[in-house]
Formats: sequence, C-alpha cells, structure tokens
Amino acid sequence: MGLQAEPSGGACGARITGVDLKAPLDSATVSAIRAAWLEHHVLAFPDQFLNDDELERFTLYFGGFGEDPFFAPIPGRQHIAAVRREADEQSPLFAENWHADWSFQARPPSGTCLNAVDIPPVGGDTLFANQHMAWEALPDARKAEIGDLIAIHSARMPYAPDGTYGSRDKGRSMDIRPSEAAFATQTHPLIPMHPETGRRGFYSTLGYIIGIDGMDQAEAMPLLLELAQWQGQEQFTYAQKWEPGMLVMWDNRSVLHKATGGYEGYRRELHRTTIAAWQG
Repeated sequence: MGLQAEPSGGACGARITGVDLKAPLDSATVSAIRAAWLEHHVLAFPDQFLNDDELERFTLYFGGFGEDPFFAPIPGRQHIAAVRREADEQSPLFAENWHADWSFQARPPSGTCLNAVDIPPVGGDTLFANQHMAWEALPDARKAEIGDLIAIHSARMPYAPDGTYGSRDKGRSMDIRPSEAAFATQTHPLIPMHPETGRRGFYSTLGYIIGIDGMDQAEAMPLLLELAQWQGQEQFTYAQKWEPGMLVMWDNRSVLHKATGGYEGYRRELHRTTIAAWQG
C-alpha cells in the first residue's frame, strides 16, 4: 500500500507506516515523507529499530547535519547525541521547557530526529505545540501590534557556565558542555514565514528568546512571558507517546517541544540528530 500517514487528531502529528527506514529510500518516498512532515509538523515512525548508521542516513535525506554546539556526540560519531536519563538519576529533567532547537544560531536547524534506544514502560511523552495555530488564533489587532517584531535569541540561560546546565548542574548522565559561547546573541523575526510553506507562525519562545530588538527589557520581558503562555496553550499542543523502535522527526520552524517525566525508576535513552537549515 505504500506510505500511510495517520493524523494524530491533535494540533499536529501523524503516525507514518508502510515504509522501512532500515532500507535506503527512493526519491519518491523521501518526497512523500517531506510532504507529510510539512503538513503535520511531527512524524512518528513506529517499529523501525534503527541503528546509528540508519539514523544518520535518514537524517541526510532531509538536509545536511545541523550543528549541536553544547552536546558531546556519542563515541565514534560526530552528529549523534544521546538524550539519556538513568533509572536512579536525581537531576532536574532535561529540556522540560518549551523551545525550538538551537534557535540562537544564525542558521538554526530545520528539524530534529529522535530515535528510541531505551524506552520506559510509562511516561516520557514529548509535547509539541503548533506555532502556526498559535499565531493564527491571535486577534487581528494583536497580530498587527507584534507581527513585525524582531526577537533576540541566546543560549545563555541554559548553556552559559552559570546557566541551567552549567557548573551548578550535578549528577546528570547526559554529556552537556556549557561554555562562554552561550553568551552570543542572534536575531530572528518573532513571527517569520516558514521557508517551505510560506505559512507564518511564532518562532521559538521565552528562554532562548531573551529580548526584543529596539525594546526596553522592562517592556519586552512581560510581552515575552505573555506570548509564552499563549504559545503553549493546550489547544495548540500534542503529546507524542514513545514506543520501542520508534523514530520521531519534527519541524523546528513550526513547532515548539518539551520533555515530560513520569518514568522515575526507569532508564530512558534516545539518539538525536539535527537537520540543517533548509537550503531552498
């Protein structure tokens, strides 16, 4: 029957069957996956059980590898990082706030892939928030007020030496590498057009966004907090449940994501690649 996309019924997401990602893909199949990705923003491929070579090959169908500046790669690889939490780990949950991966880069990755390695029997959903829907649901008057704003992005809050994952972060199994490079800033439109679909939506959120270009912080921070609360409303979100052998890919240009817990006492590991910015 070929590739089948079953929509999640939520704000985004689809389950993709009828394709074997362990085998090389032809151009027609890659095009069909890309079309589904642009339509649904988050794709889940069950029962794939990919090894690292196969994960890298799949990633490269959709662009080059993106740069992961604050993660150490797994041994023997340059472009795969392990999102890992041991069964007895007591450190705060990693990535539990809404974000778009590496939005502080000059050319942020277009997408991210996560491949299931060790999945606990309960918990650990990844939440996604559709940012096209969040923008389109705003009243027209509010759109006019904020539609042309330029956001200032930085990794300082999570990845600076004194940040969330800096020197005070102890007992974490993930190999995170904070550095002074996190203090750099980069600007992007707050509500850009998606480079492939032309649809507008919020890009990133408070956390990686630390200000608004040309706006005093006393005015910018309340605005960013207000928008962050809007962007993550339940009506815009979808919870992706993980299964052994599953691969999930998402579009960083159209969704936010965050991790959830609920698997205390169980080990969890996923291997992650980033898809470089779309070349057009």
